[in-house]
Amino acid sequence: MPATRLIVATSIALAIFGAEAAAQSSGMGFFITSVGSGKGADFGGLEGADKLCQTLAAAAGAGSRTWHAYLSTQGPQAVNAKDRIGTGPWQNAKGVVVAKDVADLHGSNNNLNKETALTEKGEIVSTRDEGTNKHDILTGAQPDGTAFPAGDDKTCGNWTKSGEGIAIVGHHNRQGTNPPPANASWNSSHPTRGCSDDGLKSTGGAGLIYCFAVK
Repeated sequence: MPATRLIVATSIALAIFGAEAAAQSSGMGFFITSVGSGKGADFGGLEGADKLCQTLAAAAGAGSRTWHAYLSTQGPQAVNAKDRIGTGPWQNAKGVVVAKDVADLHGSNNNLNKETALTEKGEIVSTRDEGTNKHDILTGAQPDGTAFPAGDDKTCGNWTKSGEGIAIVGHHNRQGTNPPPANASWNSSHPTRGCSDDGLKSTGGAGLIYCFAVK
């Protein structure tokens, strides 16, 4: 094939691929962030976490939707993670539905696992199988998606701490070494060993969060 035709054919193929990718992303309603805050569990509160979700979604072609982080907070104005994410259904960047609604998401038969809990780029989040374990996803939530009672902090100061403290995380790959059922919990598996990047990394995390399209 002449060089000119090859270039044209390649350009057309890339254009088609780009259009398909954009169409796929526009229907995306769920992802795990490909990056964290850069400050451990400190997102600047829920507002900052939502901003991270919105920014990453926009970069992936889904910025026309409203995005919220799946995070709970504690205290007098406690917020339940499950109440922040809309009604569903939610599909990942590949168009696969991970849950039909809030009840399905928090039930035992949701479709959230390592193969479906993808980043906004449509990539898997690495685990020990890939050599770098990032399966701890910050939530601060109980298994039913509600906030923990006031008292012991389980949210790294409602997502404002990057030093000492703890936060509850889930395992996106539904596997772990702690006793069942927590080992297979996507949203409430165990506490971290701190709120810093190093503290999160020590238990298998990278400060990543779940993001859902509210509408």
